[in-house]
Amino acid sequence: MQDYDRALKLLLRRAAPNAIKQLSGITVTKWLDVELPKTQGLRMDLLGEDHDGELHHFELQSFNDAKINVRMAEYKLGTLRLTGKFSHQIVLYVGEAPPSMPTELAAPPDFLARYRIVDIRDLDGEELLASPDLGDNVIAILTRLRDHREAVRAIVAKISGLPETERHVAVQQLIILAGLRRLEQTVTEEVEKMPLVIDIMENQIIGPAIRKGLAEGLEKGRKEGLEQGEQKLLRQQMKKRFGPIPEWADAKLSSLPIDGIEALGDRIFDVSTLEDLLK
Repeated sequence: MQDYDRALKLLLRRAAPNAIKQLSGITVTKWLDVELPKTQGLRMDLLGEDHDGELHHFELQSFNDAKINVRMAEYKLGTLRLTGKFSHQIVLYVGEAPPSMPTELAAPPDFLARYRIVDIRDLDGEELLASPDLGDNVIAILTRLRDHREAVRAIVAKISGLPETERHVAVQQLIILAGLRRLEQTVTEEVEKMPLVIDIMENQIIGPAIRKGLAEGLEKGRKEGLEQGEQKLLRQQMKKRFGPIPEWADAKLSSLPIDGIEALGDRIFDVSTLEDLLK
Protein backbone atom coordinates (compact mmCIF):
# COMPACT_ATOMS: atom_id res chain seq x y z
CA MET A 1 0.00 0.00 0.00
CA GLN A 2 1.33 3.43 -0.88
CA ASP A 3 2.12 5.77 1.99
CA TYR A 4 -0.27 8.49 0.80
CA ASP A 5 -3.04 5.86 0.66
CA ARG A 6 -2.50 4.79 4.26
CA ALA A 7 -2.18 8.36 5.59
CA LEU A 8 -5.22 9.63 3.71
CA LYS A 9 -7.39 6.69 4.75
CA LEU A 10 -6.41 7.22 8.37
CA LEU A 11 -7.30 10.91 8.17
CA LEU A 12 -10.63 10.29 6.46
CA ARG A 13 -11.62 7.53 8.89
CA ARG A 14 -10.78 9.38 12.07
CA ALA A 15 -10.50 13.12 11.69
CA ALA A 16 -12.01 14.57 8.52
CA PRO A 17 -15.82 14.66 8.78
CA ASN A 18 -16.13 17.79 6.65
CA ALA A 19 -14.17 16.24 3.80
CA ILE A 20 -16.47 13.22 3.83
CA LYS A 21 -19.50 15.52 3.93
CA GLN A 22 -18.26 17.48 0.91
CA LEU A 23 -17.54 14.28 -0.99
CA SER A 24 -20.79 12.44 -0.44
CA GLY A 25 -23.24 14.67 1.38
CA ILE A 26 -23.57 12.13 4.20
CA THR A 27 -22.18 11.55 7.68
CA VAL A 28 -20.51 8.20 8.23
CA THR A 29 -21.57 6.75 11.57
CA LYS A 30 -19.46 3.61 11.34
CA TRP A 31 -16.53 2.46 9.23
CA LEU A 32 -16.58 -1.18 8.20
CA ASP A 33 -13.36 -3.20 7.94
CA VAL A 34 -14.13 -5.41 4.96
CA GLU A 35 -12.01 -7.72 2.82
CA LEU A 36 -14.03 -9.06 -0.06
CA PRO A 37 -14.20 -12.87 -0.44
CA LYS A 38 -12.46 -13.44 -3.75
CA THR A 39 -9.30 -15.02 -5.10
CA GLN A 40 -7.39 -11.78 -5.59
CA GLY A 41 -8.01 -10.68 -1.99
CA LEU A 42 -9.58 -7.35 -2.97
CA ARG A 43 -9.78 -4.84 -0.17
CA MET A 44 -11.70 -1.61 -0.49
CA ASP A 45 -10.06 1.55 0.78
CA LEU A 46 -13.00 2.86 2.84
CA LEU A 47 -16.47 1.44 3.41
CA GLY A 48 -18.76 3.36 5.74
CA GLU A 49 -22.35 3.25 6.91
CA ASP A 50 -24.58 6.30 7.36
CA HIS A 51 -27.44 6.98 9.78
CA ASP A 52 -29.89 5.16 7.51
CA GLY A 53 -27.77 2.04 7.19
CA GLU A 54 -26.75 2.85 3.60
CA LEU A 55 -23.24 1.79 2.59
CA HIS A 56 -20.76 4.24 1.04
CA HIS A 57 -17.55 3.09 -0.62
CA PHE A 58 -14.70 5.58 -1.10
CA GLU A 59 -11.81 4.42 -3.29
CA LEU A 60 -8.58 6.49 -3.37
CA GLN A 61 -6.80 6.85 -6.70
CA SER A 62 -3.58 8.75 -7.49
CA PHE A 63 -3.29 8.01 -11.22
CA ASN A 64 -5.63 7.48 -14.17
CA ASP A 65 -6.50 3.78 -14.40
CA ALA A 66 -8.37 2.87 -17.59
CA LYS A 67 -9.57 -0.38 -16.02
CA ILE A 68 -10.85 1.04 -12.76
CA ASN A 69 -14.43 0.36 -13.90
CA VAL A 70 -13.82 -3.39 -13.67
CA ARG A 71 -12.39 -3.05 -10.17
CA MET A 72 -15.26 -0.84 -9.00
CA ALA A 73 -17.81 -3.32 -10.34
CA GLU A 74 -16.02 -6.13 -8.50
CA TYR A 75 -16.13 -4.10 -5.30
CA LYS A 76 -19.84 -3.40 -5.71
CA LEU A 77 -20.74 -7.04 -6.34
CA GLY A 78 -18.40 -8.25 -3.60
CA THR A 79 -20.03 -5.89 -1.11
CA LEU A 80 -23.46 -7.14 -2.12
CA ARG A 81 -22.32 -10.74 -1.68
CA LEU A 82 -20.84 -10.04 1.74
CA THR A 83 -23.41 -7.64 3.24
CA GLY A 84 -26.56 -8.10 1.17
CA LYS A 85 -26.43 -4.41 0.22
CA PHE A 86 -25.25 -2.37 -2.74
CA SER A 87 -22.90 0.50 -1.92
CA HIS A 88 -22.86 4.07 -3.20
CA GLN A 89 -19.41 4.48 -4.77
CA ILE A 90 -17.04 7.43 -5.12
CA VAL A 91 -13.53 7.36 -6.54
CA LEU A 92 -11.56 10.13 -4.80
CA TYR A 93 -8.88 11.18 -7.27
CA VAL A 94 -5.78 12.78 -5.73
CA GLY A 95 -3.40 12.73 -8.71
CA GLU A 96 -1.87 15.71 -10.55
CA ALA A 97 -3.03 15.07 -14.11
CA PRO A 98 -6.72 15.79 -14.84
CA PRO A 99 -8.88 12.70 -14.18
CA SER A 100 -9.74 10.80 -17.37
CA MET A 101 -11.08 7.49 -16.06
CA PRO A 102 -14.36 5.83 -17.04
CA THR A 103 -17.29 6.27 -14.64
CA GLU A 104 -19.13 3.06 -15.47
CA LEU A 105 -18.80 -0.52 -16.61
CA ALA A 106 -21.32 -1.27 -19.32
CA ALA A 107 -21.67 -4.72 -20.85
CA PRO A 108 -24.37 -5.06 -23.52
CA PRO A 109 -27.13 -5.86 -23.46
CA ASP A 110 -28.11 -5.29 -19.83
CA PHE A 111 -25.24 -4.89 -17.36
CA LEU A 112 -24.37 -1.44 -16.02
CA ALA A 113 -22.38 -0.43 -12.93
CA ARG A 114 -21.82 3.27 -12.26
CA TYR A 115 -19.90 5.32 -9.72
CA ARG A 116 -18.78 8.95 -9.29
CA ILE A 117 -15.26 10.30 -9.69
CA VAL A 118 -14.44 13.34 -7.54
CA ASP A 119 -11.22 15.27 -8.06
CA ILE A 120 -10.09 16.25 -4.57
CA ARG A 121 -9.11 19.66 -5.98
CA ASP A 122 -12.82 20.37 -6.45
CA LEU A 123 -13.46 20.24 -2.71
CA ASP A 124 -13.72 23.55 -0.86
CA GLY A 125 -10.21 23.81 0.55
CA GLU A 126 -10.89 27.01 2.46
CA GLU A 127 -13.77 25.33 4.28
CA LEU A 128 -11.55 22.37 5.14
CA LEU A 129 -8.88 24.73 6.47
CA ALA A 130 -11.49 26.41 8.69
CA SER A 131 -12.67 23.07 10.10
CA PRO A 132 -11.96 22.34 13.78
CA ASP A 133 -10.82 18.84 12.76
CA LEU A 134 -7.12 18.51 11.96
CA GLY A 135 -7.74 15.77 9.41
CA ASP A 136 -9.81 18.17 7.32
CA ASN A 137 -7.03 20.77 7.60
CA VAL A 138 -4.32 18.38 6.41
CA ILE A 139 -6.44 17.12 3.49
CA ALA A 140 -6.97 20.75 2.43
CA ILE A 141 -3.41 20.92 1.04
CA LEU A 142 -4.52 18.58 -1.77
CA THR A 143 -7.22 21.02 -2.90
CA ARG A 144 -7.11 24.32 -4.78
CA LEU A 145 -6.19 27.03 -2.29
CA ARG A 146 -5.46 30.74 -2.55
CA ASP A 147 -2.09 30.30 -0.85
CA HIS A 148 -0.67 26.83 -0.18
CA ARG A 149 2.25 28.12 1.88
CA GLU A 150 -0.06 30.07 4.16
CA ALA A 151 -2.25 26.98 4.48
CA VAL A 152 0.75 24.83 5.42
CA ARG A 153 1.81 27.47 7.95
CA ALA A 154 -1.64 27.41 9.58
CA ILE A 155 -1.73 23.61 9.68
CA VAL A 156 1.74 23.37 11.21
CA ALA A 157 0.77 25.95 13.82
CA LYS A 158 -2.23 23.82 14.78
CA ILE A 159 -0.12 20.67 14.89
CA SER A 160 2.34 22.37 17.26
CA GLY A 161 -0.37 22.44 19.94
CA LEU A 162 -0.89 18.68 19.93
CA PRO A 163 0.57 16.25 22.48
CA GLU A 164 3.99 14.96 21.43
CA THR A 165 2.99 11.57 20.00
CA GLU A 166 0.04 12.94 18.06
CA ARG A 167 2.24 15.79 16.84
CA HIS A 168 4.79 13.40 15.34
CA VAL A 169 2.10 11.38 13.55
CA ALA A 170 0.38 14.51 12.23
CA VAL A 171 3.63 15.92 10.81
CA GLN A 172 4.29 12.65 9.02
CA GLN A 173 0.79 12.60 7.54
CA LEU A 174 1.20 16.19 6.37
CA ILE A 175 4.57 15.42 4.74
CA ILE A 176 3.24 12.33 2.97
CA LEU A 177 0.24 14.14 1.48
CA ALA A 178 2.40 17.14 0.61
CA GLY A 179 4.34 14.83 -1.69
CA LEU A 180 1.26 14.49 -3.91
CA ARG A 181 1.43 18.25 -4.59
CA ARG A 182 5.23 18.65 -4.50
CA LEU A 183 4.97 20.65 -1.29
CA GLU A 184 7.43 18.60 0.81
CA GLN A 185 9.98 21.40 0.89
CA THR A 186 7.34 23.95 1.88
CA VAL A 187 6.20 21.73 4.75
CA THR A 188 9.78 21.14 5.88
CA GLU A 189 10.57 24.86 5.87
CA GLU A 190 7.44 25.75 7.86
CA VAL A 191 8.00 22.93 10.36
CA GLU A 192 11.54 24.16 10.98
CA LYS A 193 10.20 27.62 11.88
CA MET A 194 7.84 26.35 14.57
CA PRO A 195 8.58 25.57 18.25
CA LEU A 196 7.56 21.96 17.66
CA VAL A 197 10.72 21.48 15.57
CA ILE A 198 12.79 20.94 18.73
CA ASP A 199 10.79 17.88 19.75
CA ILE A 200 10.58 16.54 16.22
CA MET A 201 14.27 16.98 15.46
CA GLU A 202 15.11 15.11 18.66
CA ASN A 203 12.91 12.20 17.60
CA GLN A 204 15.27 9.50 16.30
CA ILE A 205 12.93 8.44 13.51
CA ILE A 206 11.30 11.64 12.30
CA GLY A 207 14.08 14.14 12.96
CA PRO A 208 16.70 12.76 10.55
CA ALA A 209 14.13 12.46 7.77
CA ILE A 210 13.16 16.14 8.00
CA ARG A 211 16.78 17.30 8.29
CA LYS A 212 17.61 15.57 5.02
CA GLY A 213 14.75 17.30 3.28
CA LEU A 214 12.72 14.12 2.91
CA ALA A 215 15.57 12.25 1.27
CA GLU A 216 16.66 8.69 1.94
CA GLY A 217 15.65 8.53 5.60
CA LEU A 218 12.09 9.72 5.02
CA GLU A 219 10.81 6.45 3.56
CA LYS A 220 11.76 4.50 6.64
CA GLY A 221 11.07 7.32 9.07
CA ARG A 222 7.54 8.04 7.99
CA LYS A 223 6.52 4.37 8.01
CA GLU A 224 8.05 3.60 11.39
CA GLY A 225 6.93 6.95 12.81
CA LEU A 226 3.31 6.30 11.83
CA GLU A 227 3.42 2.76 13.19
CA GLN A 228 4.99 3.72 16.51
CA GLY A 229 2.64 6.67 16.93
CA GLU A 230 -0.39 4.49 16.21
CA GLN A 231 0.80 1.85 18.68
CA LYS A 232 1.33 4.42 21.43
CA LEU A 233 -2.08 6.00 20.90
CA LEU A 234 -3.78 2.61 20.93
CA ARG A 235 -1.96 1.60 24.13
CA GLN A 236 -3.23 4.76 25.80
CA GLN A 237 -6.79 3.99 24.68
CA MET A 238 -6.49 0.38 25.87
CA LYS A 239 -5.22 1.44 29.30
CA LYS A 240 -8.01 3.98 29.68
CA ARG A 241 -10.68 1.45 28.68
CA PHE A 242 -9.39 -1.82 30.18
CA GLY A 243 -6.77 -0.84 32.77
CA PRO A 244 -3.12 -2.03 32.84
CA ILE A 245 -2.11 -3.96 29.74
CA PRO A 246 -0.81 -7.50 30.49
CA GLU A 247 2.42 -8.72 28.89
CA TRP A 248 0.68 -11.07 26.43
CA ALA A 249 -1.48 -8.23 25.10
CA ASP A 250 1.45 -5.83 24.84
CA ALA A 251 3.47 -8.44 22.94
CA LYS A 252 0.64 -9.04 20.50
CA LEU A 253 0.15 -5.31 19.93
CA SER A 254 3.89 -4.85 19.27
CA SER A 255 3.79 -7.50 16.54
CA LEU A 256 0.92 -5.95 14.58
CA PRO A 257 1.39 -4.05 11.30
CA ILE A 258 -0.23 -0.63 11.03
CA ASP A 259 -3.32 -2.06 9.29
CA GLY A 260 -3.91 -4.31 12.29
CA ILE A 261 -3.41 -1.42 14.71
CA GLU A 262 -5.95 0.67 12.78
CA ALA A 263 -8.46 -2.19 12.87
CA LEU A 264 -8.11 -2.46 16.67
CA GLY A 265 -8.53 1.29 17.02
CA ASP A 266 -11.79 1.11 15.11
CA ARG A 267 -13.10 -1.76 17.29
CA ILE A 268 -11.93 -0.68 20.73
CA PHE A 269 -15.24 0.90 21.74
CA ASP A 270 -17.32 -1.94 20.30
CA VAL A 271 -15.99 -4.66 22.65
CA SER A 272 -16.25 -5.07 26.40
CA THR A 273 -12.98 -6.88 27.24
CA LEU A 274 -9.35 -6.80 26.19
CA GLU A 275 -9.59 -10.46 25.23
CA ASP A 276 -12.43 -9.71 22.80
CA LEU A 277 -10.42 -6.88 21.26
CA LEU A 278 -7.32 -8.98 20.62
CA LYS A 279 -8.87 -12.35 19.79
